[in-house]
Amino acid sequence: MDRLLRGEIQPGGTCDIKTLAREAAVDRTAFYGTRLYVHLREEFERRLQNLQEAGHIPDPREAQIERLRAEITKLKERLAKSEQAIDELADFRTQALSRLAAQHEEIARLRESAAGTSRVSRLPAPRATVIGTCS
Repeated sequence: MDRLLRGEIQPGGTCDIKTLAREAAVDRTAFYGTRLYVHLREEFERRLQNLQEAGHIPDPREAQIERLRAEITKLKERLAKSEQAIDELADFRTQALSRLAAQHEEIARLRESAAGTSRVSRLPAPRATVIGTCS
């Protein structure tokens, strides 16, 4: 019992009554009902529960499972945040495109309006300048 609770578990075993019975070379049914080793099963379960409540998991596979569950939870949270950010960026993109389209329409309307009035005169095109010549 002490070896199992310390985490010294043989390959293929776990920290449970079945492995305890196998290690003790006793039939597993002897740990249940009104049989001879019921008090040992109760002590084993109590000690195992105390270890688990203290945060110590003697079974390396169980510890790995707990670690992977915690990692999965963190990854799910990251994924949810990423999906939320993607949704927000997609909404921003849609709004930006809508605003650009509205501004383009406004510019086109103003150009048409300006072309039809005589009060607005067009500026001459800028002269081409040559860089690097001295006068």
